[in-house]
Amino acid sequence: MINKVFLIGNLGKDPELKRFDNGGVIARFPLATNENYMDKNGEWQTITDWHNIVLRGKTAERAEKYLHKGNTIFVEGKIRTRKWQDANGNDHYTTEIIGLSYKSIGNRRDNDEASLPKDSSKQDNTSENNDENPVDDLPF
Repeated sequence: MINKVFLIGNLGKDPELKRFDNGGVIARFPLATNENYMDKNGEWQTITDWHNIVLRGKTAERAEKYLHKGNTIFVEGKIRTRKWQDANGNDHYTTEIIGLSYKSIGNRRDNDEASLPKDSSKQDNTSENNDENPVDDLPF
């Protein structure tokens, strides 16, 4: 059985970091993905889905430092649904994406230093025609 998720979307807000007494750390943020389709009238429509992303450890700390509302990122992870109870004892369920890794993607102008090489003078991630679209290095 496989539980694997790949998402490309935009952050709905800056990651919120939470630190625990045992030294653990998590970052949470919403990620919006869009699906476009043509309706029966021939007009394009967009459906936006919101995903609750959870990152842990060093990945969470990097996210807090480098990711910001509006950034486009690629997230690889797994789906997890957890059950919790409110103060009245009512059961609730939350579905989250446990992010194992992420990568900022998109136009250099739109992303911060997290997506740039350490020494950008030595590397150029743009295509040969020198437009501002980065080379696609995603695994699919």
